[in-house]
Amino acid sequence: MYNVKSHKAEEFIDHEEIVATMQWAAENRNNRPLIESIIEKATECRGLSHREAAVLLECEEEDLNERIYTLAKEIKQRFYGNRIVMFAPLYLSNYCVNSCTYCPYHIANKTIPRRKLTQQEIEAEVVALQDMGHKRLALEAGEDPLHNPIEYILESIQTIYSIRHRNGAIRRVNVNIAATTVENYRKLKDAGIGTYILFQETYNKARYETLHPRGPKSNYAWHTEAMDRAMEGGIDDVGIGVLFGLEGYRYDFVGLVMHAEHLEAACGVGPHTISVPRICPADGVDVGDYKDAVPDEVFHKIVAVLRVTVPYTGMIISTRENVASRAKALELGVSQISGGSSTGVGGYVDGQREEAHSTAQFDVSDTRTLDEIVRWLLEGGYVPSFCTACYREGRTGDRFMTLVKNGQIANCCQPNALMTLKEYLVDYASPETLRVGLRVIADELDRVPHPNVRRIAEENLVKIEQGERDFRF
Repeated sequence: MYNVKSHKAEEFIDHEEIVATMQWAAENRNNRPLIESIIEKATECRGLSHREAAVLLECEEEDLNERIYTLAKEIKQRFYGNRIVMFAPLYLSNYCVNSCTYCPYHIANKTIPRRKLTQQEIEAEVVALQDMGHKRLALEAGEDPLHNPIEYILESIQTIYSIRHRNGAIRRVNVNIAATTVENYRKLKDAGIGTYILFQETYNKARYETLHPRGPKSNYAWHTEAMDRAMEGGIDDVGIGVLFGLEGYRYDFVGLVMHAEHLEAACGVGPHTISVPRICPADGVDVGDYKDAVPDEVFHKIVAVLRVTVPYTGMIISTRENVASRAKALELGVSQISGGSSTGVGGYVDGQREEAHSTAQFDVSDTRTLDEIVRWLLEGGYVPSFCTACYREGRTGDRFMTLVKNGQIANCCQPNALMTLKEYLVDYASPETLRVGLRVIADELDRVPHPNVRRIAEENLVKIEQGERDFRF
């Protein structure tokens, strides 16, 4: 049944092909000539097949694993440099009609308070996020046609984009809502969203149906084919991911890579981002119920192998991960992280109040403020970026990927990262973060490849100091 170009879920994510891939990879876990040839192919930065990626994940040869990690770091540096894109989730509502067993929003949970933000409350949340310095949000909402219809999501996006507070503005709204229709994806596109994000949770159909016994999300095909409909609706930046720990990691890793292959083959452009969350504690969710929890060593190898497999795709890690785990993931391939996050409805205004904690989707492991995370990144040699220029300049989908593949994106991303970092430093940073950040900007300017672009960036950095905002290449 396997057909990478098919738009049917059970054909582009074919169970027999995944099982055969896992078996083949296990049989070749110590096949040095094969593994070395795959690593050599990966150095060309043209991507790997799901079978090749599975072999690297299974590799047991310590020296070859070190080569994989080294290559992952090199590829990340080649395409993303030291830049780390910053964002925050914004939870609009935890009303949900689904019965996902791993999520506290499931309809049978009677202990969690249900809440939906009004437009006035959304404005207050956005102002709080702007006061932190955020420019990019990921909207989150449970699936509930009565409480969270598409009209509510669209109105919320309009509200978010309309808010100007001091020097603050949200310049990109990504959306993580349930699978929907082509018509609704067109509406989201017309509303000016950035990336449409939807996690598969698990690609194993039988396991998926066990985890989702009731509700619209129980339809495996409808959920798995969502990105095809989003592309048909005009959204060419899509983000995929699985929740590692719901199923054996090997199965979901292969399925994840197959999904990326499918989008490239059938829709003309692969995923803009891949997220790699792991299941963690939450109200009514005991991680001990999930026997496939992924240990740190395996998790970080997944990140490294994904980086060499899909070199042009952004990778996202959330505050589910603790500081040490995030540091390792950044080193091996992650290019976007959240900061100062709340996973509760109304959490940025409510802060530590019980209302915010009791509506949280999952427990946050990295509880540092955005300023603390920005300074941590700066001190680690990274450039925190608040850039949203590609989306606003129409560099999405295959246009973005073309720029990445030919290396020209550095003439946009590097100066844009530095200019948006300068905005953050001047408007929001603590004195210590400001001091470290200005030093990093001075050092990083030399990494802008084109001399004319570098000169303009230097001039704009001075203008930002003088009060002007929102420059971009």
